[in-house]
Amino acid sequence: MKKLITALVAIILTITSMPAQANLKNRTSVPTLAILDSALDTSIPSIKSKLIYEVCILDWPSCPNGKNFMEGQGSSVIPMSILSNSNFNHGTQMSSIAIANNPNMNIIFIRIIGHTSRGMRQTTGVNTIPNALSWVKANKDKYNIVAVSVSQGNQSVLKKAPFNYCPVTSTDNSVNDLYSIGIPVFFPAGNERDLSRINWPACIPNSVAVGGSESYGEVSVLSNYDKNLIDIWSPAGSVSIYPGNRSGNSFGTSVSTQVAAANYVALKSAKPSLTLDQLLSLIKKTAKPITNSLKQQGLLLDLGAALNG
Repeated sequence: MKKLITALVAIILTITSMPAQANLKNRTSVPTLAILDSALDTSIPSIKSKLIYEVCILDWPSCPNGKNFMEGQGSSVIPMSILSNSNFNHGTQMSSIAIANNPNMNIIFIRIIGHTSRGMRQTTGVNTIPNALSWVKANKDKYNIVAVSVSQGNQSVLKKAPFNYCPVTSTDNSVNDLYSIGIPVFFPAGNERDLSRINWPACIPNSVAVGGSESYGEVSVLSNYDKNLIDIWSPAGSVSIYPGNRSGNSFGTSVSTQVAAANYVALKSAKPSLTLDQLLSLIKKTAKPITNSLKQQGLLLDLGAALNG
C-alpha cells in the first residue's frame, strides 16, 4: 500500500509540474525585448501578460531590497505615489507602447533610474547602462532577448562642436559588444530641437538612433537631428498606459524608440535567418523617405514593406 501511495504521489507531482515547465518553455521561445527605463506598474494586465522578468540595476541602494541590484519579481516596482509622478511614470508608458506595437513578443524590464524618498530621480552614472547591457548579454539565451530599447538620453555630456561631438565611454563597448552578437540597442535622438546633434547614447555609431516623425508623415521639428547618425524614424506620438492603468498619450522620440524596437523584433521573428546588418539594411531599404519644412530628411520605418522586402 505504501508503495502504491508513493507511486501515485509521484505521478501527481509529475502531472502538476508539467504545465509550469511547458509554460516557461513557450514563454522563453517567444522573442523578448529588454526595456531599460525608470520603473514599471506590473499590475497592468496588458503588461503583466508579457512581462517575463524584472531587474533593478542602479548606482544607489534604492532597489526594493535596499541594494543597488535586484532581480526577480518586484524588482522594477516602486511605491505608487512615486511611480505615478512625472519622474517615474515613463517606464510604464514606454512598455505599454512597445507591447501595443508588437503583442507577439515578451518583455524584460530593467530599472536603471533610482529614486529618493521624496520621489526625485537620482543621478545615473557612466556605468549604469553598461552594467544593464552586461546583464542582457549574460541572459540573452535564457530569455531569448533579441533587442534592447532604452528611451533615455542626455545632451549635457555632448561636446559643443557640431562634429565629433559624441563622447566615447564604456557604453560604446557595451553597445558594440551586443551588436557583435546580433542584438541591437535602440536609443532616442532626443527632443531638444537641436538641428545638428542628437543625444548620447544615440550618437554612438553602433547604436540604433531613432528620430521622431509626425502623424502626418513628416520629420518632427521637435526631434533632434543629425542626418549622418539617425538610423531610422518612427512615429513620435502614441496612445499609452500610465501607472494605475490609466489611458493617456505620449509624445517624443522616446515613443519612436519603442515603436522602432518593437517593429524590429517583429521583423526578426519573420526573417530569423537574416543577420542584424541584413535586417537593418532591409529596414532602411524599404523605409519611406520623409522631410519637413526645414528640409530635414529621414527614412520612416515601414514594417509592412520590410516584411515583404
